[in-house]
Amino acid sequence: MARQRAAFAHPTRRLLILIPGSYAFTWGFIALGVTGLVSLGVDFHEAETAMMLLAFLVFPSLFLWAFASPRPGRAMALLFGGAAFMVSAAWAIQRGLLV
Repeated sequence: MARQRAAFAHPTRRLLILIPGSYAFTWGFIALGVTGLVSLGVDFHEAETAMMLLAFLVFPSLFLWAFASPRPGRAMALLFGGAAFMVSAAWAIQRGLLV
């Protein structure tokens, strides 16, 4: 336990881990949002624009939350796990739309 805390103790290490995690979660959010909106009948470019605008709110919020989290390992697992789930869900919806 102490060794895990030592790995995240330095702010630079947190930045190097949590920036890609926040980016991946935001990317998954955009992929799932665009795919979901397109499946509901919204034009692709309108869905893409709407989700990109939301990404400007999602990324900084996630990053600041994860950086301030007292348990960065758990925050990192949530970010990467959520990203993997959303990308997988977007892929499944996309496959259903194309077939």
